[in-house]
Amino acid sequence: MPRYKLTIEYDGTPFVGWQVQAAGRTVQGVLAEAVRRFSGEEVVVHGAGRTDAGVHATGQVAHIELARDWKPDTVRDAMNAHLRPHPVAVLEAEPAAEDFHARFSATGRRYLYRIIARRPDLVLERNRAWRVLRPLDTQAMALGAARLIGRHDFTTFRAIGCQAASPVKTLDRLAVETVPLEGPGMEIRVHAQARSFLHHQVRSMVGTLVKVGEGAWTPDDVSAALEAADRTRCGPMAPSAGLYLAEVSY
Repeated sequence: MPRYKLTIEYDGTPFVGWQVQAAGRTVQGVLAEAVRRFSGEEVVVHGAGRTDAGVHATGQVAHIELARDWKPDTVRDAMNAHLRPHPVAVLEAEPAAEDFHARFSATGRRYLYRIIARRPDLVLERNRAWRVLRPLDTQAMALGAARLIGRHDFTTFRAIGCQAASPVKTLDRLAVETVPLEGPGMEIRVHAQARSFLHHQVRSMVGTLVKVGEGAWTPDDVSAALEAADRTRCGPMAPSAGLYLAEVSY
C-alpha cells in the first residue's frame, strides 16, 4: 500500500492532545477524519511524537497508508480542504518507503519554548507563549542550561506517569535566545534538541531555567536537582502553551 509522509503544523489550543482519546478533540483524530472524508478509508495516523493538550507544532511528522496511489499534492490539498476550520494544516505530503515510520525512523526531535516577559497581558500571543511578569537573566539561564546538556538520568525532569523504559537520555542542545520585541518586554526562546525526550522533560527544564532567570536558583542548583534524580527537586513545570514541536529529523 502506498505510504505518505506528512509534515504538519497546528495550534494545539483547542485540542486535548495529539493522540486519540475516549473524549475530546485530538489532532490525530481530525487528521484521520480528513483522510476518511477525501478517500473513504479508515486509517491510523502515526505521529513522530505525542504532544500534550495545548502544545503546538510547526514541524510535526506523521505517516499514513492509503489503498490508492494518490499524487502527494492531492493528498495534501484534499486533507487541508477537509481539515478546515480546525487549526491544523498539512504543509507537505511526500511518498515514503514501505519501512518508513514517523516515530521509529526518527533520529532527532527539536522543540522550541517561547517566553514573553512583560507586565501587560498577552493578546496576539495568548496561548502561544508563557507570559512572565519580570525580565529574566538570560545569561544565567544559559549557564543553567549548559548543566543539562549531555547524557544524564533525567528523572528529576520526568513526568510521574512517563512510560519511557529508561530515564537516561542524551540532550544534544539546550540553548537560550533573546528576541527583540517591537512593543514592551522581551521574548526568550529555549531550543531543545535530542533523539527523544521524556514526557514533560522540556517543560520541566524550562520551568527550572526560569527559576534561574528570576534569580531564585543558581546554575549549581540546576546541577544539584539533576543529580538528585528526584522529581520533587524540579522547578515548576512551564505551561503547555509556550511549547512547539519544531522539527523531526530522519
